[in-house]
Amino acid sequence: MSKGLIKGIEMRLHVICLLLVLTGLMISSSGCLVVAAGAGAAGTMAYMRGDLEAEEAYKLDTVYAASREAMKQLQLSVLEGKTEQDALSATIVARDASDKRVTIKLKAQGEQMTKLSIRIGTFGDQTKSHMIYNRIRDNLKATAAPQLSAPNQPAPPASEPPDAQATPSPGNQPPSPMPQAPPVPPAETPPAPK
Repeated sequence: MSKGLIKGIEMRLHVICLLLVLTGLMISSSGCLVVAAGAGAAGTMAYMRGDLEAEEAYKLDTVYAASREAMKQLQLSVLEGKTEQDALSATIVARDASDKRVTIKLKAQGEQMTKLSIRIGTFGDQTKSHMIYNRIRDNLKATAAPQLSAPNQPAPPASEPPDAQATPSPGNQPPSPMPQAPPVPPAETPPAPK
């Protein structure tokens, strides 16, 4: 082989190696890893390779409804033809104002656990993903609050003030099982001796 041909092959190998190294660096740095342990009932949350992934201790239906509401609150246009749900998984696809695709994937991990994945565009957007996730979390907390407050006590009717419900009027009292004796007048005290 001639020296020129060998030099050309070496040069191409150097270029290929350089491209492989650069590609590896791009892949490894495009998904910085951020992990945070959630408080309370929440599991873990991580942002990796363009996807924000989390686990929530709620049923799939509840997380789906909270995610749909977050899309509405953030004024993202949901693409109904690409959005679907069944008993085991769900996908919500939307577009933001700059026409970037927003994809939320949900997967049931059990009766009371749902895995959540949010991706913005092709390469991901960590800031927007966190904004959407925080809105979903707020919606989940709002749905959980009524369930946690006094499950055995009915809420007072909106038309009656709380005091009216606490002390029933004489006409609304249930009948007493035993007849009540008439009240006994207080005993008279004799006058003190002088």
